[in-house]
Amino acid sequence: MLFADLVATSGSVAETSSRLKKIDLLAACLRQMGSDERAIGARYLASTVPQKTGVGYAIVHEVAHAASPAAAPYLTIGEVDRRLAAIAELRGTGSAQARKDQLGALFSLATAAEQQFLATLIVGEVRHGALDGVVVEAIAKAAELPADVVRRAYMFAGDLGEVAATALDGGAAEIGRFGLTLFRPVLPMLAQTADDAESALATLGGEAALELKLDGFRVQVHKDGDDVRLYSRGLNDVSAFAPEIVAAARALPVRRLIADGEAIVLGAGGRPLPFQDTMRRFGRKGLELKAEYPLTLALFDILLADDQTMIGSAARERFAALGDLAGELAVPRTVARDAAAATAFYDRAVARGHEGVMAKALDAPYDAGNRGAAWLKIKRVHRLDLVVLAAEWGSGRRKGWLSNIHLGARSGDDWVMLGKTFKGMTDDMLRWQTAQFLAREVDRDGHIVYVRPEIVAEIAFNDVQRSPRYPGGLALRLARVVRYRDDKTAAEADTIDSVRAIAIAAGVLPSV
Repeated sequence: MLFADLVATSGSVAETSSRLKKIDLLAACLRQMGSDERAIGARYLASTVPQKTGVGYAIVHEVAHAASPAAAPYLTIGEVDRRLAAIAELRGTGSAQARKDQLGALFSLATAAEQQFLATLIVGEVRHGALDGVVVEAIAKAAELPADVVRRAYMFAGDLGEVAATALDGGAAEIGRFGLTLFRPVLPMLAQTADDAESALATLGGEAALELKLDGFRVQVHKDGDDVRLYSRGLNDVSAFAPEIVAAARALPVRRLIADGEAIVLGAGGRPLPFQDTMRRFGRKGLELKAEYPLTLALFDILLADDQTMIGSAARERFAALGDLAGELAVPRTVARDAAAATAFYDRAVARGHEGVMAKALDAPYDAGNRGAAWLKIKRVHRLDLVVLAAEWGSGRRKGWLSNIHLGARSGDDWVMLGKTFKGMTDDMLRWQTAQFLAREVDRDGHIVYVRPEIVAEIAFNDVQRSPRYPGGLALRLARVVRYRDDKTAAEADTIDSVRAIAIAAGVLPSV
């Protein structure tokens, strides 16, 4: 199949808000692909590039603007995959320039529409409204299989491409082969949010397990005797970054194990260090920081213990088995039946430096890959009124709208940038802000529109982290727009001192 046909499908998907129409369009595209194209095609439709190309936004932006588009479609899905794989394999001296050259060669073979899709695909910003769940249903429709069968296969496989190829080529006879298997990580179960502990308890029927929400690096532990491997939330093997976690898992009194947990760096008194300190251990120089930032393993769920598969068991059974097995390595947990007890548990968790609490239904199975209502996260949320300094043109479903906004806090008569966000924006908000930003435009740089610092936005965020990228040395974490404040002027926006106070309280900056 021509890559242009896949790009055209993406464009059609972006233009419709109907979930059923999106599924129909994606299914039709998958049916037209050759047997050797379905795996990579499904990944591309879900905005996933399987290779780690080592190419960042800046290089993609430079190459995309330098390459003249092809007059007619030439590239096939397979050719794009082969070229991206070749880029990912480049190593050593001169590899950075070689990556840029080969990426430029790829873009020169692409039409204008293909160039735009490629640019967003490589940096993971294809936004045509086809998340994994939609693509899973499209695979089921294309293969004429029940959606729950394909969904279960994806839960265990964790790879839409493999599931698409198996479903479309093997049908019902092959799709059922996916199951819980050691050293084949499954997609992690995810959580929805709740405003507070009281509402979470009410949502879960008046009784729930409450546990500390650790702001660490999520790890899925697989153990078979002395063979232990750790997998990240993205299902990548990260065992080499965390030898102390491997050792802790190896010492557990169980022969075979699949468990879910967090690797986290703790400070004095067991108080967690900032999230970015934990993340440094999983970077390029992580092992060099082992003595300074030792990792601690905290397990909160169990999927397999010896010969007992527990992924489908009720949470109360899994939690009891985990407590018996893991002892002090199990995340502190309690069962709450009234709002006062739940709120008190949350308050104690935050006072100990944790980001909040997880509330979990006691009768629910481990629903791998799903963000269901059986798990609810209750996190502390900060809010600041910040000024919009610039905005970036959107892509995919947001094409034609100014979307990703640059946020700034007051610092005297100047502004200190604290990061960007495109989250929390409704279609009405996107339309309004595009008109407002363009009316205040002062400059452009490629896809960025700089504006007069006049519009104030209320921003919710979870934490502040250190950042060498911005002049103030700080950036907001998990920021999203709550609303625009037409009742406030820029002079009334929050200051950088307010941001520093939050960072100091969280231990991100030292107190003065």
